[in-house]
Amino acid sequence: MSPPPPSQSATNPGSGGLPGVRIGHGWDRHRLATPDEGGRALVVGGVRLESPVGPIAHSDGDALYHAVTDALLGAIGADDIGVLFPNDDPRHDAEDSEVFLGEAVRRVREAGYGVVNLDATVRLERPRLSPAKGRIVENLRRVLGCEAVNVKGKTGEGVGPVGEGRAIEADAVVLVSRV
Repeated sequence: MSPPPPSQSATNPGSGGLPGVRIGHGWDRHRLATPDEGGRALVVGGVRLESPVGPIAHSDGDALYHAVTDALLGAIGADDIGVLFPNDDPRHDAEDSEVFLGEAVRRVREAGYGVVNLDATVRLERPRLSPAKGRIVENLRRVLGCEAVNVKGKTGEGVGPVGEGRAIEADAVVLVSRV
């Protein structure tokens, strides 16, 4: 058995010798609060939802876009969203998270890959995601350049920080392949 090819990244040795198909996973959570407590408007998948609470975040706090961004970066063995867009950098204060997602897509393409599909889950007690789901999916299709996008909305069933309405969480899994 031959040794693995040399790494392309000193910070992530698993990125060397990328095969034709790669999977990436991303996860994000934001605490929810009222505007008086520092909460921003609630944005999920680029869609603003009516809610008395929103994420406490440096950017716009779009947990779904953040999870998808990390999934894409992970698929190509790149640094994560926090390294590329540090939350202590004033340039990203209230930044639209589509900027982060667009940069991740650009890096995926630059690495010679295209997005095959996305499967994501958003956990949010309220408001319900279903009325906005079509717009969220269309936003993701547009930014990713991929038709195979699935987004599911789940509640916390009244349990834990999501169920108690204190947090929003999102998971994303992407498949990318060589183009």
